[in-house]
Amino acid sequence: MKSWLSLLNLVFAITILFPGCVETKKAAPNFIIFFVDDMGYGDLSCYGNPVISTPNIDRLAEEGIRFTQFNVASSVCTPSRAALLTGRYPVRYGLAKGVLKPFSTYGLPDKEITIAEYLKTKGYATACIGKWHLGIVEGSLPNDQGFDYFYGLPFSNDMSHKEQEIMGNPSYEYMLPVMEQKDTLELDPNQSFMTKKLTLKALTWLEANREKPFFIYMAHPMPHIPIYASKDFKGKSRRGKYGDAVSEVDWSVGRIVAKIKEYGLEDNTVIIFASDNGPSLNYGKDGGSAGSLRAGKGTTYEGGHRVPFILWGPGVFKNVGVDRSFVSSLDVFPTIQGLEGDRMIMVGLDGRDLSRCLINDSAFVEKPFFYYSRDGELEGVRYKKNKLLIKDSCTELYKIEQDLSEKYNLASKDSLKVEELRTMMVNFKRSLNR
Repeated sequence: MKSWLSLLNLVFAITILFPGCVETKKAAPNFIIFFVDDMGYGDLSCYGNPVISTPNIDRLAEEGIRFTQFNVASSVCTPSRAALLTGRYPVRYGLAKGVLKPFSTYGLPDKEITIAEYLKTKGYATACIGKWHLGIVEGSLPNDQGFDYFYGLPFSNDMSHKEQEIMGNPSYEYMLPVMEQKDTLELDPNQSFMTKKLTLKALTWLEANREKPFFIYMAHPMPHIPIYASKDFKGKSRRGKYGDAVSEVDWSVGRIVAKIKEYGLEDNTVIIFASDNGPSLNYGKDGGSAGSLRAGKGTTYEGGHRVPFILWGPGVFKNVGVDRSFVSSLDVFPTIQGLEGDRMIMVGLDGRDLSRCLINDSAFVEKPFFYYSRDGELEGVRYKKNKLLIKDSCTELYKIEQDLSEKYNLASKDSLKVEELRTMMVNFKRSLNR
């Protein structure tokens, strides 16, 4: 079990009982993470989409930091979500391959420490609202992984008898539940109301918990296929159903930010907006866009891993604007630790604490980033401005900042760089077996 939590709880208790023993500091910030489903790098107007209007998310970008080289740790749902919440590559705990299904007999292991579990030891109220997709077996549900409150879907919104029947697969037996805590409230819901319901749940929870430090993991199921939007947004976007769904997610962001400002919490709240992976390109106009990036969901090309990432905290960060540094979802957990005030970053995390750099507007320390395929195979590495992919007996080397569309394979022209990066992959794979 998570024995180290007892020690953290003891430290927290000492700071409450004997406040003179610790240095007085500014109250730790609240955290809200919007983690939407299958939204591509080119699907927001602040990232260049010409027809989808996202004014509320754009405002976060204008008042905060918009990153242009943010990568998630997987190009499919389950491992990407696991990496965000644990700060560790999913290969370390058996979730690197594919996505969990309703009848999977495993999930996020109980021994893994999530952002929610960490923040609970610091006195935070924690809520997971939206899509989970990290298992339903004992020990792997949100309430087992540090969240005081859960409302939403345990799996992707297409894992439903009702939706599969519409898509031509009537033999699919699973009925997707809407859950609150560990209770099932409804089966195969009308998803037209899902974004709105989740937003209202978040607002209600926020009102009840605003007097204490809080963490909300707001994991919207949209704009994953099947695409839905409520009547207020349906048919309103020039981008069709997909644009309608993105517009309603933008509305949700706006409602929650407005409530934060209404409560006077904007100077002590950090909001993160990101997508779990690149867009699905198999559904034509009903799928998203990776912009000028190559490929999309399910691949280790940029379109699968590089997604929008916006960091907002007007009372926390000095710098605003566009940041072209390479960062990843693995960095989120240790950075939250740093922003919370903990300089003893947990041992075993794969990400970097970026908090001091963000606050002081200084450069990030470079670290190799490893790409895993949707089948859980180590397929590539990026270090500084070079990206190596080795897959299907093919070696590809890209100067990724000059060639974000990955059009020019330089492997045959720079064998020394190929060997340097290949050695990083070999050494990392060996380190997993120690």
